Amino acid sequence: MKGRCGGFTMLILTLFSVCALATTASVDSAKARLGMNLAGPADWNTELPFVDVFRMSRPWISQRKDQGWGKGPGLELDEYGWVKRLDPDCWAETLMCTIDGGHYPSGRYTVLYEGRGKLGAWGAGSVESEQPGRVVLNVDSSKGAIFLRLLETDPSDYIRRIRVIMPGFEAAHRENPWHPAFLERWRGVACLRFMDFMHTNGSTIRTWAQRPTPEDATFSHKGIALELLIDLCNRLDADPWFCMPHQADDDYVRRFARMARERLDPGRKVYIEYSNETWNGMFAQNRYAGEQGIKLGFAEKPWEAAWRYTAHRSVQIFRIWEEVFEGRDRLVRVLPSQAANPYVSERIVEWQDAYKHADALAIAPYISMNLSPGGKPDAKEVADWTVEQVLDYLQSKSLPESIEWIRGSKAIADKYGLKLMAYEGGQHTVGVGGGENIEKLTALLHQANAHRRIADVYDTYYRAWEQAGGDLLCHFSSVSRWSKWGSWGLLQFYDDDPAASPKFMATLRWAGRLGQPVQAPK
Repeated sequence: MKGRCGGFTMLILTLFSVCALATTASVDSAKARLGMNLAGPADWNTELPFVDVFRMSRPWISQRKDQGWGKGPGLELDEYGWVKRLDPDCWAETLMCTIDGGHYPSGRYTVLYEGRGKLGAWGAGSVESEQPGRVVLNVDSSKGAIFLRLLETDPSDYIRRIRVIMPGFEAAHRENPWHPAFLERWRGVACLRFMDFMHTNGSTIRTWAQRPTPEDATFSHKGIALELLIDLCNRLDADPWFCMPHQADDDYVRRFARMARERLDPGRKVYIEYSNETWNGMFAQNRYAGEQGIKLGFAEKPWEAAWRYTAHRSVQIFRIWEEVFEGRDRLVRVLPSQAANPYVSERIVEWQDAYKHADALAIAPYISMNLSPGGKPDAKEVADWTVEQVLDYLQSKSLPESIEWIRGSKAIADKYGLKLMAYEGGQHTVGVGGGENIEKLTALLHQANAHRRIADVYDTYYRAWEQAGGDLLCHFSSVSRWSKWGSWGLLQFYDDDPAASPKFMATLRWAGRLGQPVQAPK
């Protein structure tokens, strides 16, 4: 569950009339554009952005002979996550491409590594040949996940720098780590929001030394290294949207900004946001912000303290970026808030005059249909609806509600001289509070997300964003498998036919109409 809209509203929704608001600063002419939230690194990621699938492998699992799964002793790892030694009768293993239905390439995968030891495989992969530093796996993706085993390793020269390269990319993977289908799909989007790519929610990163690096064994633990985020934006001519970890110290922020300035193409702007949804009680960063705000005496109530700390810490972070970049020309300083509650937005942007140090107010104006047992409408009753009834509800109830949120937030943005942006957006049809466990409901919502009429919903939604004067809108999300927890991906798998996804087609068609150089479908 994303929990983006309505469910966490803590105060009465206060909508402001645009005509009643006095603009305190001039707002540059807004330019609607499509950005994209990319699905996060995990062994079940179905977008397959890297040609080296080990990049998204699960952290090592310790195993012991004649014991249950994962019952091996604690593993001794180096600073990058490589296993330094194995106890007798023990081994370590990891999973890659935990994807059903054959939705990743079959064929010969090349396993490269440094050090001395022995690797094995099972599941979808079997060893075809091996020699020091190189193993060839035969992979049948119809069998599910690839399991790679570390059977032996020399403590004086332990196996490390494992790469598991897809068929056809052994020669090119060092120069270009990205899958060409991934690059082609998102070429032309204005901005890539790296919230999930950075594992922002619940991040434990405090210092620069704790950051993910290109040498890490896997990115599924701490997120993808900044060096690769910058490389991706440079290849796609897209602006990055970085989410600073909620506990990160000033030194981390400064070093992060310095690397961005040194490596990012000079024509690119940088969007800066403090964490993700610090107003949202389902996230650890909300609790942290509330605690910090109370300590600083900003408020007694934790939710008010979190709003105010968000403004306070955001401005501190903005100032560090401004120092590093020697100005604000290349920066877009984002104050985030809740779409359903303009009251919250005003409390954030006004605190300590945060709006004077920012460029944008960002919200997530989802087309929301959160369905719980006993809710309105009741999840159990909706489970017996037709797909046409679900789409009727989206068009007659959810969409007008989202448009009102956009208008209310735009009024606040205008009042304080800020652009209105969407850090996330799109459909939000999902069971919650037990509704996610109603299988019939989940299947129905999946049908609605695949129905041709969802394109009409998206078309109206994007037009409303433009008409309200919205600027950048980052859809959530790119490619991810639909489940009881939601149907977030525009596509479900890397090899999906885009023409079979009405919401993908509507989204790219909108970007093309805006003049973005996407591979716009007709």
